[in-house]
Amino acid sequence: MTTKQSRIGSGFGMRSTAADVLDGIDLTGRVALVTGGYSGIGLETTRALAGAGARVVVPARRPELSQEALATIPGAETAALDLADLDSVRAFAASFPHDRIDLVINSAGIMASPHTVVGPGWEAQFAVNHLGHFALVNHLWDRLTDGTRVVSVSSAAHHASGIRWDDPWFERGYDRWLAYGQAKTANALFAMHLDRLGSAHGVRAFSLHPGAILTPLQRHMTAQEQVDRGWIDEEGNIVDPVFKSPEQGAATQVWAATSPRLTDLGGVYCENCDIAEPPESADTKQGEAGVAAHARDPEQAERLWAWSAELTGVDALARS
Repeated sequence: MTTKQSRIGSGFGMRSTAADVLDGIDLTGRVALVTGGYSGIGLETTRALAGAGARVVVPARRPELSQEALATIPGAETAALDLADLDSVRAFAASFPHDRIDLVINSAGIMASPHTVVGPGWEAQFAVNHLGHFALVNHLWDRLTDGTRVVSVSSAAHHASGIRWDDPWFERGYDRWLAYGQAKTANALFAMHLDRLGSAHGVRAFSLHPGAILTPLQRHMTAQEQVDRGWIDEEGNIVDPVFKSPEQGAATQVWAATSPRLTDLGGVYCENCDIAEPPESADTKQGEAGVAAHARDPEQAERLWAWSAELTGVDALARS
């Protein structure tokens, strides 16, 4: 049954932290996979899940940096993975050190990067943020079990662009923010269709906007750009009141991955630790943007899945 895209009254909100949403939840014996789990909100996600008892696997393009970041977090481990390289994705999945995965949080990503081409001519933001995660989940499908949740970290930036079927690689001119928006729409559509296919196997999927947080994700923006957007002042202090701390920014993805309130639900886009509303019902004072129609269109989701399977050469759900 399709889950309604409307708030459920979770009891949490914009200022809730990952620790708040895990209060009283015991993850002992659970295995979590968190891409990007050694930096920014991903690191806070790893810290919170491990603190609740989970064993957390954190893949990283540079494992030495991940090992350093995770050194003080018991229960966290790392392994090499480059989401821009499908051979690396395949190798990581083949050598995954556990026989099951209970939680998958696809938190890694790049934002507003200079025009970069990877693989067979793929625009990098779409390749890393979407295709790498699509291939990863499909290669790990046999490790997912009845009750596994897959969480795809999207963004309010999805409002900027649907899937550009006529020019997905920006061959007619690159706009780094439209490219980011397209990739974030893909994250939402991926979760929607994965839930549609996976729910019969007990695998549910969610996407989300974590909120506005200053983290290394902004590495491709200058300080002046952030000042011009009203995010920070000239001294680098946050001035936009809707910005969250990393602990707060991690909360929605942790909530989507673990909340008992979401049992038997799935395929929806979340924000502020609840299911999001359409834009016209969003609370902008709380930093909400809602979910655009193009990011919750089942036909677009199905089309994207088929195209992604063609591009990556893997579709575990077709086999199952």
